[in-house]
Amino acid sequence: MLKHRVTVVALGGLVAAAVAAYALNRGGAPVAPSADTKAAEVKSAAAGKSADKAAGGPPGGVAAPVEVVVLQPARISEELQAVGSLRSNESVMLRPEVSGRIATIAFRDGQPVKRGQLLVALDSSLNQAEVAQARAELDLAISNLKRTEDLARKNFVSSSAQEQAASNVDVLAAKLKLAEARLAKMLILAPFDGVVGIRSVSLGDYVREGTDLVNVEDIHILKVDFRLPERYFTQLKVGQAVEVFADALPGARYAGTVEAINPRIDASGRSLEVRARLANTDGRLRPGMFARVRVIVGERANALLVPEEAIVPLGDDFFVYTVADGKANRVRVKLGVRREAQVELLEGVKPGDRVVTAGMRVQRDGQPVRVVNK
Repeated sequence: MLKHRVTVVALGGLVAAAVAAYALNRGGAPVAPSADTKAAEVKSAAAGKSADKAAGGPPGGVAAPVEVVVLQPARISEELQAVGSLRSNESVMLRPEVSGRIATIAFRDGQPVKRGQLLVALDSSLNQAEVAQARAELDLAISNLKRTEDLARKNFVSSSAQEQAASNVDVLAAKLKLAEARLAKMLILAPFDGVVGIRSVSLGDYVREGTDLVNVEDIHILKVDFRLPERYFTQLKVGQAVEVFADALPGARYAGTVEAINPRIDASGRSLEVRARLANTDGRLRPGMFARVRVIVGERANALLVPEEAIVPLGDDFFVYTVADGKANRVRVKLGVRREAQVELLEGVKPGDRVVTAGMRVQRDGQPVRVVNK
């Protein structure tokens, strides 16, 4: 009896399985998925979305919104850039040529001065006495010469006595000039128009010849010395325009010209020394300042410029994306000069091309795009 019941249960199970299979093949209701099956489906969908994003834009071929710039010929300057130091047009440290005690200081620190203006005077009492003595001796010698000439005309003295009196006058005249020159050395004058610095001596100091007294700087015109690689030698010429920028004065730009080019190349650094001159119109520049120099060596009127963000580097090459027929086309380009956040394109594009500058990042050649700026 038990054996018969087991057989009946087994046959019932086989019949139920056969009916379920038949219903599935005829499109019956699907079996409810398990929790593991649902997780797998969610993971698969997320992976599909990531793949669509990596492929370059929205799924289903939706055009990516981008901004473009239309290439138009522009005038740019060909330039060389360097760093240098500012120098005074004229600069000198005043030093006495003779020893003496400082009797007068006739300037204030930082004061503008004129050429020939008295700055420092040494005690010259002895020198003045020497000048007075030499002048008196000369006057006496001149009087003796006149008397001798009168006597010689009357044949009371010989011609040799007359010649000796004349020579004595010449000697004493030279002695007077020497005394006057020594007296002049006691006065230190401004050699040119400029501004005095900060003195390092005081009234009453005894100074020897060669002692530093004060510097004088002509800063109305400044020089800037800088170096460039020797390969630019043929591009440089006297008179070329330069632009000078000082880090201490953000936004300020000063125009100048190349004044001199050293004909000798520095063998140690293979560099070329150049000097330019510029007007310190507002008086804000100072000698010794660090300066950035831009030398204008030429101009072009047909340059094609794009913002720096339009450039796509890939290895050693550079690319841009141009837009045509609703698609982005990747184009290899050759870069030129960079200036004010823009880059010149020398090859690969032409005037009128639309270059992608912003928007959804374009990742592949031929990707559908939609221009949003007009």
